[in-house]
Amino acid sequence: MTDCIFCKIINREIPSYKVYEDDNVYAFLDITQVTKGHTLLVPKEHVTDIFDYDPALAGEVFARVPKVARALEQAFPEMQGLNIINNNKELAYQSVFHSHIHLIPRYGKSDDFSIHFGNNQEAYSSEEMQAIAEKIAKQVEQ
Repeated sequence: MTDCIFCKIINREIPSYKVYEDDNVYAFLDITQVTKGHTLLVPKEHVTDIFDYDPALAGEVFARVPKVARALEQAFPEMQGLNIINNNKELAYQSVFHSHIHLIPRYGKSDDFSIHFGNNQEAYSSEEMQAIAEKIAKQVEQ
């Protein structure tokens, strides 16, 4: 893809702060540095989001996540945790439409990063939960 900023980074048309590279993935520092060490891991093959992955590509890309995570942990012993985030489509906060995984080191509750998970457990009966699970499972089987 010619207008993709991540493809341009992978092809060295735009500079980046490379963390890791192999035949299938490229990892580099996110320029926003939400926290120190915030890294993006991207497939070298242009895919828009998780919905475009085939099983082989998913295996190659997601197998590299622990390697980069361990590198962050070793590089920053003061790190207290790590968020791994993959946003897909605009509503889910994807802003660059070349699939990428954020690895965001956490240093404490005041490190300028947060996620909120609402609890809607009371909104669904056991029967509704079962129906939702079955609907998804049916699609997984296809």
